[in-house]
Amino acid sequence: MNLQPQLFHNEQHGTTSDDYYTPPEVFETLGLEFDIDVCSPPGGIHWIPTRNYYTQADDGLLSEWYGRVWLNPPYSSPQQWIEKFIAHGDGVALVQVSKARWFNRLWASPVPMVLNRADFKFIATDGTYKGVFMPTCFIALGDECVEALGRLGHVR
Repeated sequence: MNLQPQLFHNEQHGTTSDDYYTPPEVFETLGLEFDIDVCSPPGGIHWIPTRNYYTQADDGLLSEWYGRVWLNPPYSSPQQWIEKFIAHGDGVALVQVSKARWFNRLWASPVPMVLNRADFKFIATDGTYKGVFMPTCFIALGDECVEALGRLGHVR
């Protein structure tokens, strides 16, 4: 499998400020295969070990989620994605740490979480590694996902 980041741009859909992708090293460390990436760019991301994916055109919020889910939601409006993720109960998500009510509820919940280092980098649409202005964390639900989360750091 080619794990090298590459340019992500689709002439039909363009790119947005939410287009930052989880680096391949995360998936190598997790060692999991996902049934679906519910928030993927057109064509999917070749280094995410997933059997299927939903794009913006598929509307992952309205589509049925099944099996083990990977979620890196749009950070411009993550609340509904996180709520659906928690209701689904099986998967790993990469979310921003926020002063928003949805994050305060998440923090106060028993959902297992690993806070990322301040220098955590995403893959930008041009294929380069770039940081974002906010801290991030991984959350996991389901026994295998929580176990894998421990390979990324200290689980809270």
